[in-house]
Amino acid sequence: MTDHLMQNYLPLPVTFEKGEGAWLWDTEGKKYLDGLAGVAVCGLGHAHPAVTRALCDQAATLVHTSNWYHIARQEALAERLTALAGMDRGFFSNSGAEANEAAIKLARLHGHGKDIDKPTIIVTEGSFHGRTLATLTATGNRKVQAGFEPLVQGFVRAPYDDLQAIETIASNNNEVVAVMVEPVIGEGGIQIPDAGYLQGLRQICDARGWLLILDEIQTGVGRTGKWFAFEHASIQPDIMTLAKGLGNGVPIGACLARGEAAELFQPGHHGSTFGGNPLVCAAALAVLDTMEKEKLVERASQLGQQFIEGFQATLAHVDGVVEIRGQGLMIAIELDRPCGELMNTALQAGLLINVTATQVVRLLPPLILTDAEAQQLIDGVSKLITDFLN
Repeated sequence: MTDHLMQNYLPLPVTFEKGEGAWLWDTEGKKYLDGLAGVAVCGLGHAHPAVTRALCDQAATLVHTSNWYHIARQEALAERLTALAGMDRGFFSNSGAEANEAAIKLARLHGHGKDIDKPTIIVTEGSFHGRTLATLTATGNRKVQAGFEPLVQGFVRAPYDDLQAIETIASNNNEVVAVMVEPVIGEGGIQIPDAGYLQGLRQICDARGWLLILDEIQTGVGRTGKWFAFEHASIQPDIMTLAKGLGNGVPIGACLARGEAAELFQPGHHGSTFGGNPLVCAAALAVLDTMEKEKLVERASQLGQQFIEGFQATLAHVDGVVEIRGQGLMIAIELDRPCGELMNTALQAGLLINVTATQVVRLLPPLILTDAEAQQLIDGVSKLITDFLN
């Protein structure tokens, strides 16, 4: 079946054919509890009626025109998102990587507007920003970059959660124009910074005239128990990127900006053939409507607490468990050894989980989980990890 696909994925031995809520069924009829949600994408779970209805209604009316014309749903979505996030303007793309490309281009325009010849963006170790040439360069993972040199110029790297490192770079580089970080590092193992980190970055950027870019592709749209993770720090970014949970599986990305950054793009500076077409914007509007109606942002916070308390009770004293951490429904259980095999073991047990950063079990379940489903996931993952470590 995979003979005609390029071999850039190594899929597990299963093919899913339907889903409902937090559950998936494979082609053999086996049922699985989804603790990954398409890697933080399906926040409303699978086949949510509101998203299905929005897609069907819009597809029956109009799927695509182009950005040469006004698109009413795109304009409505931009209005909703900027109001929720305290931003001014938005640009829509098809993915998170493309949203980050837009953010990078905005930073460079900002720099050139200040007569800086080689605008430089500070990025962090352990980050993941995408797999385009610019975003893989920004990503703090050598495995993602290997084989794709020469990398894109204009980035300098600092350790994550280290304000002094940012200050040191600032003292030695007068071409820095922006800092780009994840509020919580996702692919790097759910790394949550100290409480003052984002506030410190905001202060440094304000003092030096830099833009603060927050990659909220994984953290945004309610995942951390707030609409956006920056709300935990009570700050505002200049630029924020979204994707994943915004369309509940329909490919859409967004780059939001405020203030000066919101005015940088002018006609001809950037674009996307499919970005923000009526179909994807209808889906995203349905997602926002449903999250507000069902109070799923608050629910993510409640469920996150249930997961942390549950895993603390079952795993905190198990030898080999290094740390249990999380923010909302971004949950990590770090072990003292590589544990990639747990993905297959979990699959056999009817659970979908992820292992990232070699030895971190990562859970990104849908926001619509019931308490019983959450407990089932806690119990199942706890047994998998305990059996693996013993």
